[in-house]
Parts: sequence; structure tokens; C-alpha cells
Amino acid sequence: MLSGHTDVVPVDGQDWNSNPFTLVEKNGRLYGRGTCDMKSFVAVALAYAPKFLERGLETPIHLAFSYDEEIGCIGVRRLIDVINGMAIKPKLCIVGEPTDMRVVVAHKGKTSYHCTVHGFEAHSSLAPHGVNAIEFAAELIAYIKIMARRIAKEGPFDPLFDVPHTTLHTGIVNGGTALNIVPKECYLEFEVRYLPDQRAETYLDEIEAFIRDTLEPEMKLISNAAGFEITVKSTMPGLNMDPGDDAVNFVKALAGQNDHAKVAFGTEAGLFQQSAGVPTVVCGPGSINQAHKPNEFIEMSQIVKCEAFMDRLMEQVCDIS
Repeated sequence: MLSGHTDVVPVDGQDWNSNPFTLVEKNGRLYGRGTCDMKSFVAVALAYAPKFLERGLETPIHLAFSYDEEIGCIGVRRLIDVINGMAIKPKLCIVGEPTDMRVVVAHKGKTSYHCTVHGFEAHSSLAPHGVNAIEFAAELIAYIKIMARRIAKEGPFDPLFDVPHTTLHTGIVNGGTALNIVPKECYLEFEVRYLPDQRAETYLDEIEAFIRDTLEPEMKLISNAAGFEITVKSTMPGLNMDPGDDAVNFVKALAGQNDHAKVAFGTEAGLFQQSAGVPTVVCGPGSINQAHKPNEFIEMSQIVKCEAFMDRLMEQVCDIS
């Protein structure tokens, strides 16, 4: 199964030198939104479909193209339901996210959370009589940063990852209505990107314990209605393949490599492995360093490597007599 997502991230607010939705070839590169992430792999897979048929397929090739990957791997979950209902599942899956055509056997899992801080309004001249939702949100954000620093120092670690430990990060915060009002509510979103042998719940449990034991008792001295509410916004499991698995060795042969890598960014591969039970490897053209940026591009040399990969696959699955 050759897998890729068809959606892209927005270009709003980015400074592009050309129309991001018109492909531009320049100096050995293809520029445009999605060229790196990961439409080049999808294009190569589609271009090779008639070639596979012309050569005579002996092993079926499944094309698994999803939607809304960028907002939490939404579309692929329906696809996985279809796979789980099949009498015979694909033997292995290759997710063509940009890895510079390296064979990737693991990536981190990710869970993102939405947090609402309920305070108690008061005139700012009477601030001690209110519960400042922004200030308590700030204390939580600071604690999440303390956790992140501790994990970066103490681990656990996996040195094959470019960021070899679990990370925590607060990305959105919003609250308050006027400077002279003690804010009643504040909203924040944070995420945990965890090593594939870890669990996001472990870190959430610590966060909730800090809220329950330290923050909320002080808040409820003023108002019993004050407190925190945390919900899961999206979740994506990690990928964790045995480097000696037959599927890994097969993809290494297609890529012409003996080594393997692990990446911090998430993909749909973890869902294929864990929810569909399909051995999955990530390998595709382009560099993640170019993804989601203005003037996104892919080197033409990466396309050539991907075509060579498909040529080797064709030798394995087609009648070569």
C-alpha cells in the first residue's frame, strides 16, 4: 500500500515569491505548496500506476490517499475502517512523507489539548476579590515549560530521534476583555509529542495533579465555580516498527539502504500500524525542513530517487518474464 495525504497547510500570512498553487520549476527545484509535503510522492505513485499495469501486476498495489491529515489525521480513520473490513489486508504500507528517501521505522506520537480556565470577574481595583483566569493559565503554562525542561534534562531518551526526548509545548493562549476587568476566562492549547514507547496520559496526569493540588484550591477560595477544564483536541499514535521486521527490510532494499532513522514529526503511519495492524514504514522524497514554509520546494534529485524506488518496487511486484 502506497499512502499519502492530499491536503496541505494554509499559505495565509506567508511571503511567497511565486503563486504557491502554481508549480514553478527553477534551478533544479519544484516550488509550490505541497511539493515537499507530500504531493510529489502522490504524483509519482499515480504516474507509476499505468506502468505497474503495463508490466503485469502479480502482487496488488493499493493507493491510500487521505484528506485532513494536517488537522489531526481525520480522513485516514475512515480508510482504516475500510481496511479492517477487508478479507485480506495489505501486506505492508509505505507512507511517503518527506524523509529524503531515508527509511524511517519510528516517529513520535502526538496528543493536543484544549484547556479552558474559568475565573471570577471583578473590577481590577478589587483584583484580590476575583480569580484571574489569565494569571492561573500563565502558572499552568510555566509548569508545562518546567516539565519540558526536566524531560529534556532527564529523559527518557532515544538518540535516533533528532529531538531525542518527549516534548511539551503551549502554542495558543487567549483571554480577557478589558484591562480594568479581572478576566473571567482564558483559553490555551498545548501538545505532548512523546516517544513511541511512552504514553501522553502519563504527562497529562502530572499536569492535572498540579492543577488539582496547587492551582484550584487557591482559585476555589474565591469561587467554587473557578477551575480548569481540559479536553483532547486531537491524538495521533506514534510509529514503532522493529528494525528487523520483514517490511522494513523490504523497504530498505527498495531504497538501496542498510540503515534506518526515526523522526520527531507525526504521520498516519502510526495509525496504519496500530489501528489497522499493517506493518508500516515511512519513506518519501523531500526534506521536512521545507514543509509548511513559504517558497516550499523539493529538489528534482529527490524525485529521481523516488522514481528509482518505484522501479525497484515494480521489479518485485510485476511479472518480469
